[in-house]
Amino acid sequence: MVYTVTLNPALDYEVLVDGFHTGCLNRASREHMHFGGKGVNVSTVLQHLGVETVALGFVAGFTGKALEDGLRDGGIRTDFIHLEEGLTRVNVKIRSGGGGGETEINSQGPAIPAPSMEALLQKLDRLKEGDVLVLAGSLPAGLPGDAYQTILSRVEGRGVLTVVDAAKDVLKGVLPYRPFLIKPNSAELGELFGRGSLTEEEISSCATSLQKQGARNVLVSMAGDGSLLLDETGVFHRLGVPPGQVRHSVGAGDSMVAGFLAGWLETQDYAAAHRMGTAAGSATAFSESLASGVEIRTLLAAF
Repeated sequence: MVYTVTLNPALDYEVLVDGFHTGCLNRASREHMHFGGKGVNVSTVLQHLGVETVALGFVAGFTGKALEDGLRDGGIRTDFIHLEEGLTRVNVKIRSGGGGGETEINSQGPAIPAPSMEALLQKLDRLKEGDVLVLAGSLPAGLPGDAYQTILSRVEGRGVLTVVDAAKDVLKGVLPYRPFLIKPNSAELGELFGRGSLTEEEISSCATSLQKQGARNVLVSMAGDGSLLLDETGVFHRLGVPPGQVRHSVGAGDSMVAGFLAGWLETQDYAAAHRMGTAAGSATAFSESLASGVEIRTLLAAF
């Protein structure tokens, strides 16, 4: 079973505006509400690929109920903790036609009191050997910066495979717990090592450093330049991206994580997992929302 933890899930409200301008009235030509947060996205794509998954985390208020109901209507199992105060955040993604790019406004989300965090940890006590735990996304208000470390220490020594998709000090702090997989993107990697834009050689060097610090497998996404995987045997795998038109980038990295896990659970082969991850991430980038299983496997077959 794959469990995902999203400490700060969201309703992602995506709107397409033809020629977006600040300081005046803009009218949307298209809109879509997506049930998101990085771990939620991973669960969604895993479900599309036929992998059994449970989405964990915190929800609050009427927006939290909408998110939970929407996921369940989509066939995704959830086991959220309901907070008594606050609202699950709503993130606004504005896409401007005519090559204007994307503008994002991410809300802060509700505070997580200590008893609620303890309730989550107690749920994680059910995990057993062979289960997979995915920690993905930002930390909400009220939680200390070592929240992921606290979670990993709770499952340590029980044979649970752990995956972390985080940035900066949060990522650095989990390395001693030997996560099965981490997935920084190239920009996050440069920020972590204080180097700005990285060459491919520098990306390989940084991935090696992260592996020496504890990560078993390091998967680095590089947008249009593809991705690089350093597996736990010390072998580098390099893939470009399949041909296609990028329509939006939201959830592409989360889809890559889901695809990698689906490929690994199916084959126990790192090269195959990398290909599935690349297909999943690309399929989402080529779609208007998170890619379906058919879209992913069709792209995989042609890749």
